[in-house]
Amino acid sequence: MAKYLSLKEVFSQGEKLIDQEVELKGWIRSVRNSKTFSFVVLNDGSSQANIQIIADSSLENYGPVSSMLSGTSVIINGIIKPSGGKGQSIEMLAKSVTIVGPANEEFPLQKKSTSLEFLREIAHLRSRTQTFGAIWRIRNSLQFATHKFFNERGYINIHTPIITALDAEGAGEMFKVTTLHLDNLPKDEKKQVDYSQDYFGQETSLSVSGQLQAEAMAIGLGKVYTFGPTFRSENSNTKRHLSEFWMVEPEVAFFDLDQVAELAAEYIKYLINYALENCMDELLFLNHRPMEKGGVLGASINEKENYIEEIRKVANATFVKITYTEAMDICSKSGKKFEFPTNWGAEMQTEHERYLAEEYYKGPVIVTDYPKAFKAFYMKQNPDGKTVRAMDILVPGVGEIVGGSQREDDLEKLQNAIKEKKMNDKDLWWYLELRKWGSVPHGGFGLGFERALLYITGMTNVRDIIPFPRAPKNAAF
Repeated sequence: MAKYLSLKEVFSQGEKLIDQEVELKGWIRSVRNSKTFSFVVLNDGSSQANIQIIADSSLENYGPVSSMLSGTSVIINGIIKPSGGKGQSIEMLAKSVTIVGPANEEFPLQKKSTSLEFLREIAHLRSRTQTFGAIWRIRNSLQFATHKFFNERGYINIHTPIITALDAEGAGEMFKVTTLHLDNLPKDEKKQVDYSQDYFGQETSLSVSGQLQAEAMAIGLGKVYTFGPTFRSENSNTKRHLSEFWMVEPEVAFFDLDQVAELAAEYIKYLINYALENCMDELLFLNHRPMEKGGVLGASINEKENYIEEIRKVANATFVKITYTEAMDICSKSGKKFEFPTNWGAEMQTEHERYLAEEYYKGPVIVTDYPKAFKAFYMKQNPDGKTVRAMDILVPGVGEIVGGSQREDDLEKLQNAIKEKKMNDKDLWWYLELRKWGSVPHGGFGLGFERALLYITGMTNVRDIIPFPRAPKNAAF
């Protein structure tokens, strides 16, 4: 009986399999018929490369085989042979073809160009395309790389809650979680919803970040990280935003801002190098596919001949470090017409970030010490009373890819920051207690996994980096 092998295994063994019989299982990409035989192209999802199979007219079911349409699932037994075809070293001579699940002409993924917009409408079938097969394999590899990176450095992976009573960012853009009947909500004396009758006895939401809980774990375990789903109800339909996305958030005791920035830069380089070493076939395919214009990466990157070399430069670059004050001064003096203001105190926008990374420094930039007015309550205040120990890492083509800070470890200053932000300190009682007993300098960062994937793959829309995107008016799958 022929041994079943995935295409990844077949291509890794290559010529060692010549004249051996193997079994393949997968989906038909195309069938091209000649007078006495057919060329069948098969893929099983394990490899970017397809295999060509020659089905001779002597096959018992040659008629149905030669009529197979794209999308048909099959089991094929055959002999591996050297290939004279361009771009392939081996092919298969079929001995038997079993049609498991036929496809018909209504299958939406026929052998023709299909837009990414259309594929978002049939997200359940996107894995059957070469483009998304490449993206999902890269996503899988970089998920593994993330755990490998932190594990090799002694970090402990922490699973933080998805349901929380805290707004870690203080922005209020959270999805409510309740078991109360929405058509008959209980009210209190103030005619507000009485959450004491809810499942958890208080108002709860889906988490926007695992950071606060990670801080609690770091103050005891030293080095921890979270890697999980986060949720924001911001009504944004841009190519950069999702309502449900994955965040990587390390938190480290006895770390200052410089160490946080160094760790983040090292992690970004690690991800890029891991993709270059383990996903080159996928990156090459994505690099040579037609690029959408006006996307996240835009003409300055995507229309260059070799995007792979652009990310390789970042992996080998020295990350320039400047302050927010210096950054906005550079933008103000650039002579460039920005849509948003560049005066001190204004929030740095994507257009500013991309100018710094793409045009001024032409490489990755670490921006530190932002005004405290528009940063989160937990960031450590600088002695000037105006700025906090925050940092963002900017890369060409995307802008911000990482945001982090040194956390405020002074109890009184933290309490004052909570009051200034008009937040409810009662919900943060346990977070404040971390500053009472054995408080230490500590810090961490957050990296949106989808945004990192967007950057490394060169894709233009974040909805094409997650299998089933969640965004406003989009929860179909």
